[in-house]
Amino acid sequence: MSCLLEFCCGSLDDAILSEKAGGDRVELCASMFFGGLTPSIGTVIEAKKRLDIPVIVMIRARGGGFNYTEAEFSAMLADAKACINAGADGLVFGVLNEDGTLDTDRIGQLVEACGDRASVVHRCFDVTPDPKAALEQLIDLGVTRLLTSGQEDQALIGAGLLAELINQANGRIEIMPGGGIRPHNVHDLIAKTGCGQIHLASFRQAQDDSTLSRPHVTFGGALYPPENRYEIADSTVLEQMTQLVKGS
Repeated sequence: MSCLLEFCCGSLDDAILSEKAGGDRVELCASMFFGGLTPSIGTVIEAKKRLDIPVIVMIRARGGGFNYTEAEFSAMLADAKACINAGADGLVFGVLNEDGTLDTDRIGQLVEACGDRASVVHRCFDVTPDPKAALEQLIDLGVTRLLTSGQEDQALIGAGLLAELINQANGRIEIMPGGGIRPHNVHDLIAKTGCGQIHLASFRQAQDDSTLSRPHVTFGGALYPPENRYEIADSTVLEQMTQLVKGS
């Protein structure tokens, strides 16, 4: 049972570990706590220097929804063009209207910014009120690929709709399931959807003790996480997923 694996990464080190673990492609983000935001341009440049597999870059101005102000969207469009100029193999993005429908005008502008690189719409799709109509809109816009959990919190729960979307797409757009995919359920998901590619992430806690001389000082928000902890890709789980899916 072979399937293309895209690993979601929150840093350059994540991307390097993902390639070593057998990933076929990476989605490069920052701020995974918010579901992924646009990484720095330096991160994109270094990822393209260091990786041999395709690097798809997240274009997202902030967390908390997908209906952006004029200023936010202008920044997203500038980020999109800068990332393409830095060598990104594609961009992943999504824009909604206030009612949750796709903002086809703004999505179209981001597709245009991709040029001949891959254009990917992310899981903003999973809150659209009419997914099958939205899929046709994305096809009409020339979007390369759709990342979706089948409008559920986890892809396996949304497997029924995922299978329907793959059938509806009929090769006109790629459908990539993502959301809650783990070694214990990946075979079941592939069998139920017939998908040819999947998107997943796995992280473990890492430690940086450079802040411990003043442990009472914090730099984050109200959650106040320990300042000597951060997340990095869990290469053990990623390697296990590669072995399960590719039979290597």
